[in-house]
Parts: sequence; structure tokens; C-alpha cells
Amino acid sequence: MVAESPDVPSREELIALVQAQAAQIAALLARVAELERRLGLNSSNSGKPPSSDGLRKPARVSSLRECSAKKPGGQKGHEGETLRQTTDPDAVVDHFPSICSGCGGALTPGMALDYAARQVHDLPEPRPLVVTEHRAHGCLCRGCGARTRGAFPNGVNAPVQYGARIAAFAVYLLHQQLLPQKRLVALMIDLFGVRIASATLEGMSRACATRLQGFSETVRGLVAGAPIKHMDETGFRIGGKTQWLHVACTSLLTFYRTCARRGSLLTGVAGIVIHDHWKPYYTMTGVLHALCNAHHLRELKALVEIEKEDWARQMQRLLRRACHATNLARRRGVLLKPGLVARIERRYDAIVAGGLAFHEKQTPLAREVAKRGGKTRGRAPRRTGHNLLLRFLTRRADTLRFLHDPAVPFSNNEAERDVRMMKLRMKISGGFRSQEGAADFATIRGFLSTAKKQGWNIIEALSRDPPDLAKRLRPA
Repeated sequence: MVAESPDVPSREELIALVQAQAAQIAALLARVAELERRLGLNSSNSGKPPSSDGLRKPARVSSLRECSAKKPGGQKGHEGETLRQTTDPDAVVDHFPSICSGCGGALTPGMALDYAARQVHDLPEPRPLVVTEHRAHGCLCRGCGARTRGAFPNGVNAPVQYGARIAAFAVYLLHQQLLPQKRLVALMIDLFGVRIASATLEGMSRACATRLQGFSETVRGLVAGAPIKHMDETGFRIGGKTQWLHVACTSLLTFYRTCARRGSLLTGVAGIVIHDHWKPYYTMTGVLHALCNAHHLRELKALVEIEKEDWARQMQRLLRRACHATNLARRRGVLLKPGLVARIERRYDAIVAGGLAFHEKQTPLAREVAKRGGKTRGRAPRRTGHNLLLRFLTRRADTLRFLHDPAVPFSNNEAERDVRMMKLRMKISGGFRSQEGAADFATIRGFLSTAKKQGWNIIEALSRDPPDLAKRLRPA
């Protein structure tokens, strides 16, 4: 019998080597699939912002909504926003013919029979600032000889200062239209011929935020106690570090706050909280949860386009139709029929069961191998679609809460709209240099958003007394 050479591996060693190479290949294939999936994600099929799409933005030829039989544009009965003539013009300019078009004779205004009117709506000529001088007179009493001086109005504190209206206008442009300070300085020069220093604008913002603190706390309490509220959060650059901006809002109220930690959630909350399945929200006690199905539709779209999973297409269609049914019922002021809700839930359960059966048949993904020691660690990874199915299974009531409660919307778009403008502020002007500046911006922006939802004139609201406005708030 010929002895084996010491350089030739044994059968057991070859089997172990092949198994190790197979595991490595599987891990590499999984890594390639994950990288390809990341390349396929964009703002239409994930939570990525549109700015991350770059120059290769996907064509806006598809939508998360289902196509309807309606034609594009305004529908029949829609009032529209057409510019119309007013019955009380500010100025009238008469144009009379001087020569008759028939015989060439002279015509005078006294010969006019009727007229045709055309109106031009335009802005007035920008005017310089109106300067109002307040004079506090001193009077000498003839009886006792005492000298008494009149009092200046509240808010008139310096020999020369800007008024409340120009401060409201500057705060509006800074925090509602998100103009950078230098561009606002240029605008004030161009339109009104007044030069306002950047430090003065900062002082106006600081003073406005201080005045609005009590109003902001009132809004916070109303939102926390509202039957239904939306919550979301986003990264915020403050002092060169990433911190967090949280929003809690309703259709009529908006409350912002800045936090160093993302998990610093609003306290004293009751009712139903609508969010995007960020797990720390489930640590809140005494509340019910409703998940954002717009997020679900985007995730399902990625599974349809990238992984080609058929269950995802079925769930996508079901959620869209359920949303359409609830919208119709809400417009008619009625509840969904129990039979229809039951059919939707049965179909939901069947799709989830089919999706889980599909993933159980797939080859398990390789576990991550530690760099040192070569041992696997952690639980066996799951595919993205499998994780979403488990969410649909375990959070079934939160996903379908909009079917049972007509006050619960289908998505968390209310909070996402309020967050979107805050991100736009960072894109325009970058982050904040101080915690105080970020907190002031959050306070003022929350007031402006609330004022707009309440239907108030923003410039007028900024000039009013905040406690009086707080009494006028409509919580729902």
C-alpha cells in the first residue's frame, strides 16, 4: 500500500476546504446582491430623499397611486384660480377716441356712450420706510410746579429702531421663505432702500423666538393630547455635529424641537401615534400606533422592481385599493362596510402567508464571518422582503388601523411635509452654528407652520400678541 504524501490534503480536509469556499462564495453573492439592491434604490422606491438621486433622477412616469379613469388637469366643477376682474379698482384710466373712424370728425368725452374695461393687476411701486416720530412731551403743573413727561408706547424703547412690521417681514422671509441672511440684506436694500445688518436680523429672530416660547408650549400640549398625531425625525447639523429635529403635528398644529439624541421622544403623549415604524416609537406607553403605508408602498415598489417578488406586487395592489376605498368612504361621510374590511383583511393575511412560504423556500443567507477567528456571529440574516413580511405579520393591526378608524390617515405624509421644509433650510444655508440658533428656528418655524394651518395671515400673526393667538388656536 502506497503511503499518502504529506503535501496531499486528506479527504476530510478537502471537504472542509470546499465547504469554506462555498460559504465564502455564498457570502460574496449575497454581498453583490445587496450592493446591486442599493444601486437600484432611489427616492421613488425607498426613503431616500430626492436630492440623493443626483443627475440620474428616475423618470417621473410612475406613481405610488393607481391610475384612474379621470383625465389630467382640473376636473368638472373645479372652481380654479383664474385671475378675475374686480368691481372696485384702485385707479381708473379713461381712453377716449379723438377722431371718428367713419367720417374723420372730432370726438369729445361728452359723446361717450359706453366703454369696454380691461384690468391690469400689478404691484405698487416699492416705497421707502415710513418713519413715525413719537414725541413724549413734558408738562409743567401750574399748581404744584411738578414736571411730568408723557409715556412712550409699549415697544418704543430706543431713540431709533425698526418697527414690528418690518421685523415680522424679515422673520417671515428668513424662516418661512428660507432666504439666507445676506440675500435678505440685499433684498431690503433693493426694494426699500434700507440696509439692515445681519446682527440686527439675528436679534429680530432671537426676540421673536423669545416671544413665541409660551405659544410653542401651548402647541406642544395640544399636539401631545390630540387624539391622532403624526411624528417623524430627521438629522440636523448643529455646531458641526449631527443632532436631531423631531416633529409632532396634526392637520392644524405643528411642534418642532431639537435634540442631541435621536431617541429623545416627546413625553406625555396620548391617543394614536402615526409614524414610519422606527422602533423607539414602540417604547412609548399609553398610546396606540399606526404605520405609514406610503413607506410600505415605496418598500414594496423596490421589491417589485429589484427582487421581482410577486407577493409584493399583490400587497401593493391591495393597499392601494384599500386606501381608495377608505378615501371614498371618508368623502361620503360613512364607514367602510364590515364585509369589505373582512375581505381586505383575509386577502392581506393570504398575501403575507404566501410571501413567508416563498421566503422559507429560499436558500438561507450566509452569516457574517468575524474578521478575527473566522467564526460566524449574530443571527442568520434575512432578506429585505422577509423582514417586511414579518413586520406586516407582527404589526398587522397598526398597518390596517386606517380601515377601522376613519380619522386615521393612510400615511404619515403630514409629518413628512413638515420635515421636508426643515431639510430644505439645511440645503440652502447649511447647519446652525449654535444650539440656541437651531432652537429659535424650530420655535419660529413651528409657529409659522401652525399659523398657515390655522388660516391666519402670517405677517399679521407675527405682529400680534402670542398669548392672544394661543387662545384662538383650533386643536382639531
